[in-house]
Amino acid sequence: MNGSSIHGDESNLLSGVSNSSGGTSRPPKRIRRRLGSVLHQTSHHHHAPNVPVPSIESHNYEPDESEVWRSHTHSVNRANRGQWWTTGKKRSVKRWGVTLVVGIIQGSIAYFCNMLTRSLSAVKWDHVYQALQDERTGDAWAGKGYFIFLFYQTLFVSVASLMVYIEPVSAGSGIPEVKCFLNGIAIPRIVRLKTLFCKVFGVTFSVAAGLPVGKEGPMVHSGAVVASSVSQGKTSVFGYDTSFTKIDDFRNDREKRDFVACGAAAGVCSAFSAPIGGVLFALEEGASYWSTKLTWRVFFCSMMTLLTLYTWKNLDSWWGQASTEKLFSFGEFTSFDSGAVNFSIWELFLFVIIGCLGGLIGAVFNASNEQITIWRMKHVNKSQLRRFLEVLCISFIVTTVSFIMPMVWGRCTELPVDVEDWSEQEKELVEALVPFKCVKGKEYNEVASLIFTDADDAIKQLFHFREAGEDDISTFSSAALFLFFLPYISLATIVYGIAVPSGLFVPSLLSGAAFGRLCGHLLHKLDHTHGTFADSGSYALMGAAAVLGGMARMTISLTVILLEATGDMQYVLPLMLTLMAARFTGNVFNEGLYDIHIHLKRIPFMDQDVPEIAEHHEIVANQVMSADVKCIRPVERVGVLHDLLSQHGHSNFPIVDEHGTLYGTAGRNMLYPTVQDCVLEPSDRSCFVDLRPYANTAAYTINETASIQRTYRLFRTLGLRHLCVCNHNNQVVGIITRKDLLPEALLESLLRVRRTGPARGEEIENHGTALNIDQGTRL
Repeated sequence: MNGSSIHGDESNLLSGVSNSSGGTSRPPKRIRRRLGSVLHQTSHHHHAPNVPVPSIESHNYEPDESEVWRSHTHSVNRANRGQWWTTGKKRSVKRWGVTLVVGIIQGSIAYFCNMLTRSLSAVKWDHVYQALQDERTGDAWAGKGYFIFLFYQTLFVSVASLMVYIEPVSAGSGIPEVKCFLNGIAIPRIVRLKTLFCKVFGVTFSVAAGLPVGKEGPMVHSGAVVASSVSQGKTSVFGYDTSFTKIDDFRNDREKRDFVACGAAAGVCSAFSAPIGGVLFALEEGASYWSTKLTWRVFFCSMMTLLTLYTWKNLDSWWGQASTEKLFSFGEFTSFDSGAVNFSIWELFLFVIIGCLGGLIGAVFNASNEQITIWRMKHVNKSQLRRFLEVLCISFIVTTVSFIMPMVWGRCTELPVDVEDWSEQEKELVEALVPFKCVKGKEYNEVASLIFTDADDAIKQLFHFREAGEDDISTFSSAALFLFFLPYISLATIVYGIAVPSGLFVPSLLSGAAFGRLCGHLLHKLDHTHGTFADSGSYALMGAAAVLGGMARMTISLTVILLEATGDMQYVLPLMLTLMAARFTGNVFNEGLYDIHIHLKRIPFMDQDVPEIAEHHEIVANQVMSADVKCIRPVERVGVLHDLLSQHGHSNFPIVDEHGTLYGTAGRNMLYPTVQDCVLEPSDRSCFVDLRPYANTAAYTINETASIQRTYRLFRTLGLRHLCVCNHNNQVVGIITRKDLLPEALLESLLRVRRTGPARGEEIENHGTALNIDQGTRL
């Protein structure tokens, strides 16, 4: 099913459908109006190009309750009677131990990734700065600085793209894929060690290449892979299996899901040094299934990640006081008046306006990137060579624009000299200003100071440089901020989605900080710098939150992440208001960027809320189920089972008796783990297999007359892989998977029912018949 077929059906239905007599019958006006609203509600999901729906399996979070399982559980409980050190306690200790290891490994990976990125960037900037100074003094030929800059950019971005060539799923931020994994979708290779290696090294070189990308999103993906690999104790890359470590208890989808949630939180913590923000990120944006016990484990994993970062970054003062400045932070925000906040109460209204503008910017960013991604999927993603050439072309554009912008500015600003009352933080930021082609140590280029430096340092400069004088800005003028903001966010829109590992947190924060500081400058100019408004750094922080919130549509977790990064509680209420305004404004126009990319890839993601089409229209389970169900008998021939598994890719098969009554279900992995490797002799095919001891006799079912709202909530709340549909006699009439509950599938079912026009009772009477069984297939 694709979008064009749905639009075609809708067009026929609204305009009139030919009947058997040659005339045209039009549905009632009420139906046509409601169907038109449905098409509008679900139109976003059909913007993707006509790519095939990926063959993706779902996780199964519920264990099969067979007689063998019950017997095993009973034997374990009997062995634990009178024992203090029970099997449950052993498993709990191992679970917490694995969580501890995940936090330590992820913290170490983030630390060394950050160190390598800074080392590569330092080498590049040193050579570029020296070449630019040589050009200014006439010791080097004109253009040497640009070509050195281009060389390093191309070299680093080629390495990053090579990592994606080795493992294609390592491209992008990885947050959409992690969200889908935690939603119950088993995306192939998304949590493999090979993916981890390519992701970490790829994003290291992507950031060092000067692209408008960040490493925060990939750190979330990195933490998820670490958690998955450690908890499962095996990898398919090297064929290594650590079954001897006795952690095979965790080799099931439920345990793996919970560990990946811990790893995602550890990734956020390692990126922003925000442990509480990591927990809330996993709760708000990551995991679709949550529990109180999982909260404690996620909290513990984030805590150990932060402890690991503290340890690595304070090795030089192991027995002394730890320095929080060595962790990721936005610098120290201090109140100019002791005991008072940096803003007035009435300025909260201005922060809300900035939030609305940031939401609008984020919506434009998302819509533009969506159209670019659609074009990229149609014309570029067809081959690895095209993807690599696109990376080189975009890198060339980014390099050229980044070099031209400071030249267009073409003005040298004197370094601040009256800095006696400035803090040490501000003095260090002054030293980080880039001269470009100005006199080193005396002058700097305002635009180059935001481009030819690490994004973290540029963000701190926008947050903490103060204004001086009546009409002038001591560091960045309004024109320089505008000249930087517009090209930078435009380039970030194009870059996200190319074949390199990349994140969008830092680019959104940097562009938003420039936008917010620009707003602060304009307000100060209106006031003639009399101090009526808050300092421009506060407005830069609000702008950073607004643009990032408008892009990602995060509220609770992003508020806490920004608070932990600033370390100043005075901004609690402003950040809350700004992010809520950004989210509400952005949601008027489109979804968050991560949700958009999930839909573009046509991944069957189940949102928390029931699709609107199900809320507004009466649809029952019988109308959306798949009647093509392959059933087997409780005692079945080996040949029938082998042929069934070889010819059909179903993951689960209902077991029914001769009347079609449901006895239980049998999973493919229970019948034959690897049917391709099973060679049967002719005599073997006639043998019988008794499936009753191994059948899941407590399979989840739903009646065919159940509403889609109830069906959807049951399926998503329990994290099911499939749901058997039965009639009133408990006879199997169909089966429902997650793809049957997506808005597109529900719309198609509604159109089919509206087109044929039977009453609900007739629909069930005609289609809700039991499945007859003959040699393991449906008649």
